[in-house]
Order: sequence, then structure tokens, then C-alpha cells
Amino acid sequence: MDKNALISELTYKAVRSSGSGGQHVNKVATKVELYFNILKSQVFDDVQKEKLSKTLGHRINKNGILVLSCGRTRSQLKNKAIVTQQFVQLLEEGLKEDKDRIPTVIPRGVKQKRLHDKRKISEKKANRKPPKI
Repeated sequence: MDKNALISELTYKAVRSSGSGGQHVNKVATKVELYFNILKSQVFDDVQKEKLSKTLGHRINKNGILVLSCGRTRSQLKNKAIVTQQFVQLLEEGLKEDKDRIPTVIPRGVKQKRLHDKRKISEKKANRKPPKI
């Protein structure tokens, strides 16, 4: 994955941030929104696009655009760096290959011990019942 080519496909938009901050927050757009169109991306092939669409489906809107936002700090530049870093991490996690599950084999001794203990408990409970006449 070429990060420079990927970052060149991003679109940023600065919006007014919510929360406390007094008069400053009402006139300065410090919150940064990141937009990335997965379907039109030239960095990924069709298989990767499909995998990203599945793994990041809850973050993608109807138009196939991934939207992330950050308004943690009062600096637009810092928020832009944070949201870009989040984006790269999100894509790396989304493209990560799942490990194949190797089924474990239960040892014979463990099975025999479980059945033996089960039989003992069954006998103990059977001895509590009154004898049949």
C-alpha cells in the first residue's frame, strides 16, 4: 500500500467544532473531516476494495465514501494529522488477513477423565434416591 498515493486521494473539510471554547469555537473551523471514496480509489484492486467495504461497512455511507472526523484539539493542523493517522491504521486493520483456525484435538485422557467423573456424579445422585421395592 503506497501511503503517498493513498493520501493524495483524500479530501479534507474543516468545520466548526462542537463543545466548550467560548467565542473562539464559534468563529474558527478546527474540526477536520476526511473523505475517501473506496470505490474510485486507484491504490487498491477490486479484491481489496471488496474486503474494505465489508470490514468498514458501518463507516461507509451510501455513496461508498468513508468519512472520518477529528475535533480533539483546537488546532486544525493537529486534527488533520490525527485523522490521517486514524485513516491509515483503519485501512491497515481492514486489509489484515485473518488467521486460519487450527482445530485443537482433545486428548484421550481428558475425555476419559470427564466421562469417569460424570459416571461418579451420576452414581452419587442415583444413591440418593430411595430404593425400589
